[in-house]
Formats: sequence, structure tokens, C-alpha cells
Amino acid sequence: MFEFRKADHDKQLMDEIYWLRYKVYCDEWGFEKPEDHPDGIEIDDYDHHSVHFAAFREDDGSLIGTVRLIRSSELGFPLFSHCTVDTDLSFLGGNAVGEISRLAISKELRRRRPDRALYDGEMQELEVEDTPLAVRERRKNENAIVLGLYRCLYKESIETGVTHLYAVMARGLFLLLKKISINFRQIGPEVNYHGSRTPYILDLAQMMVDLKERNSQLYQYFKD
Repeated sequence: MFEFRKADHDKQLMDEIYWLRYKVYCDEWGFEKPEDHPDGIEIDDYDHHSVHFAAFREDDGSLIGTVRLIRSSELGFPLFSHCTVDTDLSFLGGNAVGEISRLAISKELRRRRPDRALYDGEMQELEVEDTPLAVRERRKNENAIVLGLYRCLYKESIETGVTHLYAVMARGLFLLLKKISINFRQIGPEVNYHGSRTPYILDLAQMMVDLKERNSQLYQYFKD
């Protein structure tokens, strides 16, 4: 259903990405103030130190999702501006870590309940083990866009020497990823930032070990 690619230096695509972020973060959820983005695009200083990825519908080629990988720079990482970190991270080299940021999914996709986990912390039902198989299969399809973008992040990280990824996310997304054996580790307390959010870190090598042991299909998808 979906295609994924790196934006590279495609200015037209980047403008579309910034517009989608504006729609999601300003218009739909109110995370950012519209008056701070008068041109109708959501952009910040970290974008110039990031690699951007886009998801498209296969049938009509429309942009439906995006995420960015913030690389190490003199700006640092936004996680440390919004969260308190109580975990020793001194083992991480400067260029060996990045931050997952600005995951934005088109409203068309988020009408489905599982995609609300990205922003409002739903998905408590993911912990229920007796969910009917048909429902579990449908959720796999509904979350394909998230997995595709995460695969892009993984591939880019491996190619550029990034071994760990920071993320600030809602509990719903954390549970969604944990359910499929992508295990982020909490590194600080929950904060009120775009709703209830928690800082995490993901060890990419350990992620692949976990996937190989517990989710061979997803392991192969990330590996290929």
C-alpha cells in the first residue's frame, strides 16, 4: 500500500513534508502555534541537521507520512530541552546517536484507532493477549506506515554509523512498538510535552537481536 524514500535535496518534497507537519502539529493537534509558522509550514532549526523520510500511497503517490532523523550537531538534541534524563549515557559517542523526531501521519490514516497512539497515548488494548487474530492482522496493516518509516530510520542509521536513537513518545506508541519487539528503554520520567511524553533510547543492535528471536518477519523486513 505504501512506498518510502529519503527526501534528500528534493525541495518540492521538503515543502510538502513541512506542510504535512503543519497540518498535523499545528492545525490538528495544536502542538505548535500557527502564528509561529506564518507561511503554513512547520520547520525548525533542527531540520538543517536532519535526514528526512517520506511515505506515499502507492495508488496515487500522495504524501501520507514523514519522520526525521536528527543528527548530532552544535544544537544538541531536542529531547534534552524538554525532558529530564536520569540515565547514564556517557558511553555514547557524539556521532553514534540520533533522535527520532516529527513523526507525522496524514489524518486519513489516523482515523483508525491504532494510529492515535502516535499522539494521544491510546492503545491500552495492545496488552490484551486474547485479541482475535483477524483484528491483530488488521492492526499490522494499519501500522505499516510507522514500520516503513522506522525501517528508513534504521537503514540510514546503519549506513551512517548511528548505533542508538533517542525518542520522546506517547505511551501508546511505546506499547505498539514493544508489542512487535522494538524495545525502547526509558531514560527519564514522563513529562507534559505535547501531552504526556516519556524519553527513551533504542539500541539498534539489540533491536535486531530481539527481532530475530521474537519477530522473524519484521527482522527480515528491516534486514533486507
